[in-house]
Formats: sequence, C-alpha cells, structure tokens
Amino acid sequence: MLYVAKRLAVSLLLIWVVATVVFMTLHMVPGDPAEVLLSTGGTSPDPYAVAELREKLGLDRPLLVQYAEFLERLTRFDLGNSLVDDYPVAEEIALRLPRTLELILAGTLIAVVIALPTATYAALHAGGAFDRAASATAAVLQALPVFVLGTLLILLLAQWLRWMPAGGYVPLAQDPGRHFLLLLLPAVAVAKGLAATVFRMARASVLDQLSRDHVRTARAKGLTQGRVMRRHVVRNAMIPVTTVLGLQMGTLLGGTVLVEYVFNWPGLSTPLLRAVEGRDYPMVVGIVLVVSGLFLLINLVMDLLYAVLDPRISRS
Repeated sequence: MLYVAKRLAVSLLLIWVVATVVFMTLHMVPGDPAEVLLSTGGTSPDPYAVAELREKLGLDRPLLVQYAEFLERLTRFDLGNSLVDDYPVAEEIALRLPRTLELILAGTLIAVVIALPTATYAALHAGGAFDRAASATAAVLQALPVFVLGTLLILLLAQWLRWMPAGGYVPLAQDPGRHFLLLLLPAVAVAKGLAATVFRMARASVLDQLSRDHVRTARAKGLTQGRVMRRHVVRNAMIPVTTVLGLQMGTLLGGTVLVEYVFNWPGLSTPLLRAVEGRDYPMVVGIVLVVSGLFLLINLVMDLLYAVLDPRISRS
C-alpha cells in the first residue's frame, strides 16, 4: 500500500506541474491573445472588442489571480468554453475522448497479440529464417510513416479490393458490426509502430532470459520447454516489455491525430486541429491537459503492474 500511495502522490504532483507549465506557456506566448483572436486580414481589431474579450477570458486580472482561478476550475474539471462556438470544452472532450481511447486500445491489443508470440518464437529460433524475416518486417514497419501505411491500406483494401470501408464512424449502439469494421483499418495503422517496438523489445528480453543461469538450471532439472517458458522466461521478460508498452501507449495519445484524420475517425484530432487553426486556447489547453493526465495515469498503471510482475519492486 505504501508503494501505491507513493506512486499516486508522484502522479498528482506531476499533474500539478503539467497544469502549471501549460498555464505559464499560454501566458508566455508573444502578443495579446484577445487581439490575435479578433485580428482578421491583418487589420487591427476594435479596442472595445479587445477589452471585452480580455474581460471574458479573465486576462485583465493579475497573473496570480488567473493562476489560482485556473487551478480552482481544474479541481472542478471545468475547462472553460470554446472561443469558437462557446461549447463547454469538457463536454466536447468527453464526447471525443472515448473514441480516441477505443482506437488506441484496439491498436494496442492488435500489436500485443501479434508481437509477443512472434517475438517469443523468433527468440527461440534466433538466427533462423523466421527470426530474420520477422526482424526485417519489424524494421520496415518501424520506419514506415503512419499516414503512408494508412493511405496504402485504404488504396489496397478499400479502393482496389473493396473489402473494407475507406473510413468513417458509426456509433457502437447503432450498428456494432459496422462500428468494428470501420475501427479495424485505423487500429491496424495505430498498431504498426507499436507492434514493431514491442517485437524488438520482447525478442531481446526473451533472448536475455534464455541465457540466464536459472533457466539453464530449470532445463537441467528436466522441466518441459513450455513450463520453463511460462515460469522462468516469459514473466521476467515482460517487465521491460511493460515499460516500453506503457511509454508507447502514452505516445499514441498524441500520435493518433494523423490516423484519425486519414480514416475520418472523429476522435480528439478534429477539435484539436480546429482549435489550433482557430486559436481556440481553452480547447487546446483542455485537450493538452487531458492527454497529459492520461499519459501519467498510464504510467501509474504500468508502475503498479511492475509490482505484480515482480513483488520485489513494491518493497524497494
């Protein structure tokens, strides 16, 4: 319990640091945000309109007061309203975030299901034809940009073969079959880089465990290959793999923007791109804070998973 409390306290501290950095970065951007938002075609905005918008955004108050109000709103999960359509930022994120998370989880599941067995088999037959082919494929996938793979998938499977729809979204409750069909291609695109990374790490980790003394001793005692792999190799090999998997899942939170755009998947990318183009600061800040918080949450879950895989970690 002490280990869990420590990790939770560190995560809360990091959330506060991220929120502070986001707030300070917003106020360090050159120029008056109100003037920038009201400027069109290079003309100077009406000073009265600028003053009114500054008051609406709270920019006319002292910086410390703005910071205190910012933190107080965060404790209530109040991210303000969009400057474009005056829609609550939290509600927009609550609508879009589950779709992005679904895409990430589906991609992660595909990557793990493919990469872990492949890496284990390749490590057991290191140097063989399968190992060389799998390693080469992982290298190619690692280097292939996600938007290129997405375009190729659409061109091959949707345009030429007409096996899959090119993109779009249907709510799960409306048509589950169509929903998962539309999810498949973007999930494969998301899984591409993650599968390559997990394969390389898992293969190296399994090879390292296979060379350990305790594994050789287990084999000398007459344990079967399957039992040796389950009890002495795979579990220990999963600790570094879990580290990489957690970091990559956090990275995918920001890396799905291109995938969602290519496949027209209505996740967080649509409001984020619109907010950046329209300089909708509350929306940008809200999405950045939510993504950062999820990244920290994933790291917390990974830390707790380490303790399950290796109980010695929780006693350190």
